[in-house]
Amino acid sequence: MTRHRPVFLELWRIHLPVGGVVSILHRISGVLMVLAIPLCAWLFAQALASPEGYAASAAFLAHPLVRLALLVLAWALLHHLLAGVRHLVIDLGVGVDRPMARRSAWTTLAAGLAATSVVAGGMLL
Repeated sequence: MTRHRPVFLELWRIHLPVGGVVSILHRISGVLMVLAIPLCAWLFAQALASPEGYAASAAFLAHPLVRLALLVLAWALLHHLLAGVRHLVIDLGVGVDRPMARRSAWTTLAAGLAATSVVAGGMLL
């Protein structure tokens, strides 16, 4: 029995299962958080240096594009946390069968987006 396998990779034609999407988003969210560390450390150091530095950091963080980036980082943190817990539970042998794995993947995606919307609501206050 031979299976037709793609000879070339067209990412738009490959249909990953939802678990694969969650896994890739887990990696992307981890990379986003790691890349944000230097900027966060610089802002923190600037805010602690002087009252003027604090005001400059606060003004920077108040910009709408920066607030959008903070929302993306909040999603990255929440998704990475939830997907990491999902992976740990699967590593323990719970939810390995296909229906449960799909359900947990969809739950991870939905919970990450719901938690991010709660954070977004808090950012508007």
